Amino acid sequence: MSPPATAHVDLPVDGMTCGACVSRVEKALLATPGVRGAAVNLVTRRASVTFAPDAISVEGVARAIEDAGYVVPSIPVAGDARGSGEGVAGLDARLDAERATLTRDLAVSVAFSVPLLVLGMSHGAIPGADGAAGRALQFVLATLVVMGPGRRFFSLAWSALRHRSADMNTLVAMGNGAAWAYSTVALLSPSWFVHASHGALPHLYFEVPGATISFVLLGKWLETRARKRLTDAVRGLVSLRPPVALRVIGEVEAIVETDRLARGDLVRVRPGDRVPCDGEVVSGESALDESMLSGESLPVDKSPGSRVIGGTLNRHGMLLVRVGATGSGTALARIVAAIEEAQGSKAPIATIADRVSGVFALFVLALAVVTFVVWLAASPDSAGLSIAVERFVAVLVVACPCALGLATPAAVAVGTGRGAELGVLVKGGAALEAASRVTSVMLDKTGTLTLGQPKLTAAVAVAGVDEAELLRLVGSAELGSEHPIARALVSGARDRGLVLASPLSFRADPGGGVSANVEGREVRVGTARYLAAAKIDFSSLSVQADELAARGESPSFVVVDGALAGLVAVADSVAPEAAGAIRRLLAMGLKVAVVSGDREAVVRSISGTLGIAAFHAEIRPEDKARLVQAERADGHVVAMVGDGINDAPALAAADVGVTVARAADIAAAASDVALLGGTIAALPTALELARATLRTIRQNLFWAFVYNVVGLPLAAGALVPLTGWQLSPVFASAAMSLSSVSVLLNSLRLRRFVPSERGVPPRARG
Repeated sequence: MSPPATAHVDLPVDGMTCGACVSRVEKALLATPGVRGAAVNLVTRRASVTFAPDAISVEGVARAIEDAGYVVPSIPVAGDARGSGEGVAGLDARLDAERATLTRDLAVSVAFSVPLLVLGMSHGAIPGADGAAGRALQFVLATLVVMGPGRRFFSLAWSALRHRSADMNTLVAMGNGAAWAYSTVALLSPSWFVHASHGALPHLYFEVPGATISFVLLGKWLETRARKRLTDAVRGLVSLRPPVALRVIGEVEAIVETDRLARGDLVRVRPGDRVPCDGEVVSGESALDESMLSGESLPVDKSPGSRVIGGTLNRHGMLLVRVGATGSGTALARIVAAIEEAQGSKAPIATIADRVSGVFALFVLALAVVTFVVWLAASPDSAGLSIAVERFVAVLVVACPCALGLATPAAVAVGTGRGAELGVLVKGGAALEAASRVTSVMLDKTGTLTLGQPKLTAAVAVAGVDEAELLRLVGSAELGSEHPIARALVSGARDRGLVLASPLSFRADPGGGVSANVEGREVRVGTARYLAAAKIDFSSLSVQADELAARGESPSFVVVDGALAGLVAVADSVAPEAAGAIRRLLAMGLKVAVVSGDREAVVRSISGTLGIAAFHAEIRPEDKARLVQAERADGHVVAMVGDGINDAPALAAADVGVTVARAADIAAAASDVALLGGTIAALPTALELARATLRTIRQNLFWAFVYNVVGLPLAAGALVPLTGWQLSPVFASAAMSLSSVSVLLNSLRLRRFVPSERGVPPRARG
């Protein structure tokens, strides 16, 4: 068998420190033959790569990353389970190791830098501090910091230089290296710098590399601590899966590792235990807490035949469960995999920061050189050289592309994780950004606004046709359909004790009806439009159909052997959560409309009950897509909400496709957003969270840009002639270190996002 046209792999990447690193890795990957696409995430330290397996292997992809100067600590092998949480576990391990190293380096740096700062900034207050011994001690302390904890920056800067690039490490290394080199020369050859008129010894800047390296390390230490919290949601989901299970074989019960369970095994779930796998209840009754998977706060009752989801909590009763899926096949694993993929994706707004970060370090280097030349030209004596060096160093250390690189992925990671906790699965940064801009919501009716469990309510036969026979033929014809109305008709016929016959042939017209051969008779069941297309007169039953529709029931005409035989009707109850969800959507200022294939009277009744003014009835699936496209053409950003079956064309045509699904059905939800609770109750929450996330991204980008717009001129001394304001290298390094930490902390506020209720605006408490 020939290999697939494209394949996908997620690779961990170590060594990235800022947005410039992300840009370099992406450029290296995209320049590699066989690589079709690449997205690199600074927060998750992961490269998501699409490639042609017949042109390049996974090892080749990893080699391209390493050739760019970074490290791929592990390469996934065939059979690795996605959604097992290994991505988060691996990231945690690497962050823990990085934090341990940073803790050691920070302790050493602070231990040497504190006395260095005291000596360097004493200005004669400490006896002997400005003497030969004091100046020599400063040299020793600064050298220990630069060559010890600061060595990492020089090593990474050299790696970037070898690849003809520049990043944050380049700026830190050049700034500290320049300050240390200038001070060393001034210490060893003071005659080069002695002021001609005063004979004073040149000022030393040894405290600058000591303080800046300490501040940068402190910022990185705080960053690793905050970064670990970005994936708390995934970590929480992974922890739901119990490590062991109570397997039952005959009369024997044994505790085994969950990974050893196989499909068909029986497991006992005791009160207080978590279900180890997806499966079906064989015996026992209980209520399971599914809130972490679906956002549904109330426990869900389970009895023999009920489906259960791995990771859910058994509140009381004892259950015997037959294993249906384990490992990566479980709903929990699929949700974890989807969240990990979403957290590793990019929002389109990130391209702004990516473009800036890619050239930012080079721009800062150029600005630092210009600053040095200008200040030296303004005062070419030794005092001017000292000031020029100070400004040069301040410009290099104040600039930090880290905040720009973290602004978007940090918010996306927290936002998608928080969404999962609230029963909303957003499949990527692009979907999140699109959802934040939605102005129009178009809703399917059956299974979305209604429970999707219609029941047979009426059967009307024309003269000469037996009602029971009519129902038997209808139920038999609908056996081949999975539509909710078809299931209601089949169940209604069987509930009346009728024996159904399998159709010899079957054809479905989506949004119209079905035709089947039942025991040699041609049976058609469908809408008025469906019969009109077949040129069948149904006017004799139009009045009865209109009366049923006016009561909110959905009538379908029945034709047997080309002649009208009667009609049947089903009714679907409005979902209890629908009214509240619609109120919240309208309170958000959104345009809301119902789009349904059902009769106009039925759709009008449902829409009126829910307070929705706009509706479209008797719409075929392909026409739903055209309505969505027309709405977009009018300037709206459209979210289409449906059950993912007949609504597939419309979901694909919308800016944001939203499916209503149970957590166990998430694998089939090929949409941008999935509402895991099985109702639209979480739809306003999804849109509110998307808005809050994009607002956070904009805040992050704003402050990251403002920080540099304000910091760089101050560091360069541009305001000294006007206001006397300046920024010393020490304070510049402190500001630089805190900038990325502030972006992470602002993003983490989304962890406390609280959705609105009854139209009250949402909040992200912090």
